[in-house]
Amino acid sequence: MNLILFIAALIISFIVVRIGAIAFELTGLEWSLANFQSLSCFTGTGFTTKEAELITGSPQRRKIASTLMILGHAGLVTLIATFANSLRPATIIPKFTIPFLRAIVPSSLLPWINLVTIVSVVYAIYKVFTHVKSATRLTDFLRARIVKNEVVKPVSFEELLIATGGYGASSIGICKDSPVLNKTLLELKLKQHDIIVLVVERGEQTIPNPASDTRILLGDKLVCFGKLENIRNQLYA
Repeated sequence: MNLILFIAALIISFIVVRIGAIAFELTGLEWSLANFQSLSCFTGTGFTTKEAELITGSPQRRKIASTLMILGHAGLVTLIATFANSLRPATIIPKFTIPFLRAIVPSSLLPWINLVTIVSVVYAIYKVFTHVKSATRLTDFLRARIVKNEVVKPVSFEELLIATGGYGASSIGICKDSPVLNKTLLELKLKQHDIIVLVVERGEQTIPNPASDTRILLGDKLVCFGKLENIRNQLYA
């Protein structure tokens, strides 16, 4: 029974980490960073300062991270407890009425059989979840369910990188509710907020270092550099 619980907890842990990565991605993080941060939150390791700013600066991401941390602690306790109990004799081979079984398998070997079984199961689960096609199908399925049930609402704001002091580069998609729609860069007065628009992507057209009279249109994507808090407040309010 403990072995079954261990396997179930392990599978659930993999799924939870994947759901967390998808949730982070939907909030605008790049996939590899979202996956790493999900694993970091769940395990409580590897949460670096610069990348942590991407999580702490967003209420939605903080909520996701908090949930992952809580589930991670619960999952870790469950895995440790079930793993320890799985190594006890007569865990895999229970006290069924099989006349010749105990004569073939001495009780002293049962913990080792359990351990080999656990290692094999962990390896098999790892291979399944890291297989490209299987992982892609699972990710697509989970993403569709998350979006459909509005567990996490997708955003059009992506923080591309973090520099020191809270500065970084961001990509902002302009939607119909955007506060900067149909305004020129001069009207936005972004330089007063220490924000520089590096590129305006308009369909297949790329406008580098746009002029101050460039008007922001629906569907544009702005790549900006500046203090991330100011970018969020001024361009993604």
